Amino acid sequence: MTRRGQFRGRAVDAEVDAFLGIRYAEPPFGPRRFAAPVPADFAGDCREFGPIAPQSARLPGAPVWRPGDEDVLTLNVWAPSTSDGPWPVLFYVHGGAYTFGSSAQPDYDGAALARAGLVVVTCNYRLGFEGFGHVDGRPANRGLLDQRAALRWVREHVAVFGGDPGNITVGGQSAGAGSALFLASWEPVRRVIAHSVPNRVYPVAFARRVAEWIDAGTPESTVASADALAAAQRTGPLSYDPVLFGPVADALPALEVDALLCHADVEYALFDAVGTFRPPADLRAFGRAWGIPEHVVAAYEHFEDAHVRLAGDFVFAEPTTRLAEAHGRAFLARFTRPPAWHTADVPFSFGNLDGADFLIGGPAGDDERALSRRMLQAWVDFCTTGDPGWTGVRHWGDEVEARRAPWRGVDLPASVDYPVQPVT
Repeated sequence: MTRRGQFRGRAVDAEVDAFLGIRYAEPPFGPRRFAAPVPADFAGDCREFGPIAPQSARLPGAPVWRPGDEDVLTLNVWAPSTSDGPWPVLFYVHGGAYTFGSSAQPDYDGAALARAGLVVVTCNYRLGFEGFGHVDGRPANRGLLDQRAALRWVREHVAVFGGDPGNITVGGQSAGAGSALFLASWEPVRRVIAHSVPNRVYPVAFARRVAEWIDAGTPESTVASADALAAAQRTGPLSYDPVLFGPVADALPALEVDALLCHADVEYALFDAVGTFRPPADLRAFGRAWGIPEHVVAAYEHFEDAHVRLAGDFVFAEPTTRLAEAHGRAFLARFTRPPAWHTADVPFSFGNLDGADFLIGGPAGDDERALSRRMLQAWVDFCTTGDPGWTGVRHWGDEVEARRAPWRGVDLPASVDYPVQPVT
C-alpha cells in the first residue's frame, strides 16, 4: 500500500503508484438523477476501480455495469513514485460513442505514461441517456458536466500526487476527443490531445425526439429502451450507424490551445469488423443519406472497401485534419500501421500492447513495441513542453492528397438531426 495525503493507493512497481476509484462527485441517482454533479470530498482506500456507468456493453478485460451500481463518478490517478516534480498532468477521457466504455478498460492503464514522467488521470462519467438524453427541467450534457467536475477535482488535488495543476493537458480518443474539445473551451488547460475527433453534435430537437422513446423510469429500463431504439433504426443514416447520444450543441468548439491531433487511416474498418456499421450496397444512396456530394462519393468507388473509407473520412479523418488546419499550430499525425482502424492507436500511445491483440491486429512484436515507445514519448513530450518531438506533417504524399482533394470546399456539417425510427 502507498499513501498520498488522505488517499491510500497501491504501488504498481518501484516507479509508479496507482490510486483507483476516487469519488469526485456523489452518486448521480435517487434525487440526484439527471442533475448536475455534486462534488464529493473523498478520503480512504483507493486500490480498486469504481463501478462503471449504466450501459449494456461487455468489453474485453473491462468490468460490466450491474443494476444497483451507483457510485459511478470516480477517477483514477497514476503517479511517479519519486519525490521529483511537479509532473505534467494528462487528464484523459475514455471513448465509446458517448454510450459505453469506462476508465477501467486495460487500454487506459496509465502506468507506462506515469513511468515516463506524467501524472495520468482517467475518469468515469454518465453515458447514453443518463449523460446526454433530454430531460425536461434538467441540465443537458450531464456527461460533460461530470467530466468538468472531475477536471476541477484534478486542479484542486493533483498536487498531492506530485502533479502540476498549472500544466494540465486534456486528452481523449473518439467520444473522449470530442469531450476534450469541450473541456478545453470551458476550463483553463494548457493543451489538448485529440485522436479521431468525431464530427458529431446533437441539436435539442433531435434529443427531444429520441427522449420520446426512452423509458427513463430506472437506469435498467433506460439502457434497455435506448438499446431497443438503436436496434429499431431501419431508414436513413441512423440505420447505418445508430449512435443516438452525444453533446447537445450547435457545433464542436474551436481549438484555442496547443493541440496534438491524430486520426487512423481506415477508421470505420473497426465498426465494419464488429458488425455495428450497416451501410447499404448502393454507395451513392449511402452518400446521399449523409449529405455527401456525389463527386466525393464517386472518388471512392474504386476502393473495394469504399463504404468504410468514405464513412471514416467523413466522420473522423477529414474533420480532424481540418481542426489542425484551422488551428495553425496543431501537430497532426495519421496512424497507418495495419489494421489502422478506429482505436488501434490507443494501446500504442498508452504503452499497453499486451492483451490488445484484437485492436492492434495480432500479438505485438519488436516493431510494434518500438512504435509504441515513440508514440508514448511524443505524448509525454507534448504534455511537458508542447512539442511532441517531431515537426508535424504538412504533406502526406500523393495517395493521401488525392484522397483529400474531393473534400476541398465541401461543408462537413456536425449536426446530427436525422429522423428517428420508433421502436416496434
